[in-house]
Amino acid sequence: MRAILLALMLTLGLCAPAVAAEGKPKEKLKIGFVYVSPVGDEGWSYQHDLARKELEKDPNITTTFVESVKEGADSERVILNMARKDHDIIITTSFGFMDPTMRVASQFPNITFLHCSGYKMSENVSNYFGRMYQARFLTGVVAGRMTKSNIIGYVAAFPIPEVIRGINAFTLGVRSVNPKAEVRVVWSKTWYDPLVEKEGAKSLLDVGADVITQHQDSPGPQVAAQEKGVYSIGYNTDMTKVAPNAHLVAAIWNWTPFYKDMVEKVRKGQWKSGSFWPGMESGIVDISGFGPMVPKAVQEEARARRQDIIDGKLVVFKGPVLDQSGAVRIQDGALPTDKELLEMNWFVQGVVGSPK
Repeated sequence: MRAILLALMLTLGLCAPAVAAEGKPKEKLKIGFVYVSPVGDEGWSYQHDLARKELEKDPNITTTFVESVKEGADSERVILNMARKDHDIIITTSFGFMDPTMRVASQFPNITFLHCSGYKMSENVSNYFGRMYQARFLTGVVAGRMTKSNIIGYVAAFPIPEVIRGINAFTLGVRSVNPKAEVRVVWSKTWYDPLVEKEGAKSLLDVGADVITQHQDSPGPQVAAQEKGVYSIGYNTDMTKVAPNAHLVAAIWNWTPFYKDMVEKVRKGQWKSGSFWPGMESGIVDISGFGPMVPKAVQEEARARRQDIIDGKLVVFKGPVLDQSGAVRIQDGALPTDKELLEMNWFVQGVVGSPK
């Protein structure tokens, strides 16, 4: 995959004729979204749905969505049903929707498909994600400064490269300011299960973690931290309202500029299949505001490093990077390729837990 800087200055021509993937003019576009969790999850699907609502402000766009779709056969049924209902663009927003998306897309070559977090593509299917690891690094800096026990808990969904890469970036951020701290990982094997994810956080609190973060769609871990009286770091959205006394900061998504750009390209007949992996410079990946408990000096430090990432002065995985065993995985001064990042299946030094 290659990183593509999105053309964020594009605006939607509200009265312009729409253009389908095959280049034929259309007055309107119909766009369907498939979500793996409820749109009210305060997390992953919620953020995608905010972007969907922004698209609907264009009078020439109508949208539909199906929420809480299980990965696998059920998702293929949902995607196929959308394709049969004359959607111009279908957006599938979970890793496990990848193969079902590819199979349905092969049957409907005139529909544009966008699949989030996967790696496969075809003439009418693009894949996309964002360099969330950049924001993870910054939240790690905050966690490293705020921990007193030097044990930070990470409730993680599945041991796939996307999640492992985020854990590693977070840990590099933690240890860049606090080399004594460790990040303990528990796997929930869920994307959205508030009770399971809250219990995962509790297990980390029981071993002394005083900061809890997550790669989950629910705010369950945030609630656990709030109830215990320790700190938390959110994901997907600013989760302050569910844990106002705990929430330090969050690594957040803003999908609106990406979807507007893709829709505009389809509208003008300029869309081409590709792999899209924009970073913090795009505005799609960022960190939220800080909780009032975060000292001003820590806030300023995180903001300064954020700007360094945007300016290219700070590259998260620049070597030397050691794995859990102490072996050098990325040589001093070396930069990993996108392929290496996208296939990451090992933990950096400082992570306690198995990447499997």
